Amino acid sequence: MVLYWSGHHAGLLFPVGVAFLASSPFPGAGAQPGHRRWRSALALAALMKTLGLIAMSGVRVVNPELKSLGLTLPGFVERGKVIASLPTLGLLTLAGLTSDRWEISYHDVFDINTLDKMPGPFDLVAISSLAAQVEEAYVLADGYRAQGSCVVMGGLHVSAEPQEALQHSDAIVIGEAEPVWAKLLEDFEAGRLQRVYQNQGAQFDLADSPMPRFDLLDPTHYNRITLQTQRGCPFKCEFCAASIRIAPQFRTKPIDRVIGELNEIKKLWRHPFIELADDNTFANRARGKRLVRALAAENIHWFTETDISVADDPELLRLLRESGCSQILIGLESPVIAGMEGLEQKANWKAKQVDRYRTAIQRIQDHGITVNGCFILGLDGSGPETFDALWRFIQETALFEVQLTVLTPFAGTPLYQRLSREGRLLYPQQWNRCTLFDVNFRPDRMTVEALETGLRDLMGRVYNKEFTTWRRNQFFERLRQRRRSSRSRRGSPAEQPSEV
Repeated sequence: MVLYWSGHHAGLLFPVGVAFLASSPFPGAGAQPGHRRWRSALALAALMKTLGLIAMSGVRVVNPELKSLGLTLPGFVERGKVIASLPTLGLLTLAGLTSDRWEISYHDVFDINTLDKMPGPFDLVAISSLAAQVEEAYVLADGYRAQGSCVVMGGLHVSAEPQEALQHSDAIVIGEAEPVWAKLLEDFEAGRLQRVYQNQGAQFDLADSPMPRFDLLDPTHYNRITLQTQRGCPFKCEFCAASIRIAPQFRTKPIDRVIGELNEIKKLWRHPFIELADDNTFANRARGKRLVRALAAENIHWFTETDISVADDPELLRLLRESGCSQILIGLESPVIAGMEGLEQKANWKAKQVDRYRTAIQRIQDHGITVNGCFILGLDGSGPETFDALWRFIQETALFEVQLTVLTPFAGTPLYQRLSREGRLLYPQQWNRCTLFDVNFRPDRMTVEALETGLRDLMGRVYNKEFTTWRRNQFFERLRQRRRSSRSRRGSPAEQPSEV
């Protein structure tokens, strides 16, 4: 029931006497001296409740042509493996808020159709899912309830569609779970579980964040581990279905707490690769620099998401390089201004950055930090010409990594609400099509077929082995040239000390 790694045994899961009694090859061994103690320990173990944390994982694609193509493209397959190997930090955080009266285990479910059996049984099951997997999550939830388990669901999609989720759950959490989790567990144990839990008090302070239960993970199953250093985002993009939907106010976690979580991870992984689960790590630039300085002392490699403005700060770029930052993901969305107008709804900020994308990307990558550029196809105002424009842009900038997606109206977003009003949703409430790759709306300047075909063709060009290798080689070759040039300048006569 409990996930543990090599070297762990029952002595770490139960009181000492129980472990000895359970593992002894001799009947009754250890039961005579202090038999009351053993009976008490066994009674305590029998009273422990079991909590199963179920994370719906992996990349989903509905379109059969796209699915077939994706399986053959090295760049696409590689990114899919990264996404699939990320543990769900929200569930681990809830585990950190759960008392030791509970026996907890964590399970990734990649495809319910390939499950030999559902993990468990459990007294209580907490299921986390993104929109594309939520229908599978509902099937799993129904199965657990049929077995007699109590099911709790939460997260972005459940918070956007609570009535739908209630059809498959005994209870749901709307919004942030930390403020209400203790109450939910208390109610469950007392037999008075409510249907809906939602924080009605003060916003959760990230300074009070528990230590996530990283120890529930099997280190051999993950190539990177997630940490969260902040929540929310100061921007307001119409399509965004990230933490801003359940945590509208931008907040940061104390840096010493972040480092404490990192140190806990390093007890389990000697040299971890860390992915910061932030929407925009450097939205607060001064605080971001303090964080990077702290990470620099930890001897790790790491990845995060931010915006293009980091290119304007030479000090930050230097700190990123020196701290072990391997890559930053930037939502560029489109190199064509027509599709960018009004996308960021507060100040149209993103549209104002398009003209400097090329120089900014070069500046970041010249500091030895690779850029993972994310693009959205099918934006309002952009037509079929966007595909060739984006192809040229990727060639000219030699982005190290590229993520191609289609505009996706997720539940609860302003985009979904607008397209619904305009009658442009093709498959309302068919959340399995919210994959970021399947077209589930009617574009305004091209047909659905043109968008689907354009995505497939562009993926075929961008993600093929030869072009992926060329882009990466361009990065390393340019880096070598800059280093040679730097050494040459340091050794030039003008830079040599004068002889007296």
